[in-house]
Formats: sequence, C-alpha cells, structure tokens
Amino acid sequence: MLSKKTQYALQALAYMVEHKASTPILIAEIATKKNIPIKFLENILLELKKAGFLDSKKGKHGGYLFAIPPEKIKLSGIFRIIEGPIAMLPCVSLNFYQKCADCNEKKCSINKVLIEVRDNTLAILDKRTVADLFFKK
Repeated sequence: MLSKKTQYALQALAYMVEHKASTPILIAEIATKKNIPIKFLENILLELKKAGFLDSKKGKHGGYLFAIPPEKIKLSGIFRIIEGPIAMLPCVSLNFYQKCADCNEKKCSINKVLIEVRDNTLAILDKRTVADLFFKK
C-alpha cells in the first residue's frame, strides 16, 4: 500500500506536469489545489529537489519547477526517493537488500514469488514517467 507521502508526491508532480512547470509554481498553490498539508508538501518537494528531480526559485515569482523534463523522470526513481524499496521484502530488494534473519532464501517459496512481484512492478515503474501522471482529457 502506498503511503500518504508517496500519494501526495505523485499528486503534486501530476499537478506540476498539468501546469507545465517550466516556470515556478508556489507550494501554496499545489497544496490548495490538491488538498495537501503545506508543511508535509514542503518536505516532500524538498526531498525531490535534493534528489535532483526538482529545482526551486526564491522571490516574487518563486516556487518549484522541474530540474529534469518530466518525460525523463522514471516513476521508479520517485518511488525509491519517497517510499524506499520497491520490493516487499528486504531479501528481494535490488537496492536495499538485507538477508532475512529467519529464512533460507534458496528454499523460501515466498522469496521466489516476491522476486517476480518486484520484477513486474519495477518493469512498469521503469517504463512510466512523471509525464504519464497527467491524465489528458
């Protein structure tokens, strides 16, 4: 299940795509239009900026804008920054691997199924971009 943080991040990015965020958009505007708590949104956008996906401008015409074209930002990258591992178990994670304390991975049937889930999820998130979040009417 996606956390509220990830849901808000995706909603904010979709709003930015819809409004062609090559010019800065105020956090307050995104928060109001998407009904996201402003302090929570500030933290989310700051994380995305630190990761290099967004940029910000200060001053009268300030706000957040894309540092990279949305067509080049894979959803898998956003998920990893905001949500963490894409895998459901640490023993099947590609980037955050940890061996389960009470498990033999070679004989674990759960491990095998969740590797398949991870691979299929990752295949979808790797081929979809932030630009795909905007639903064109």
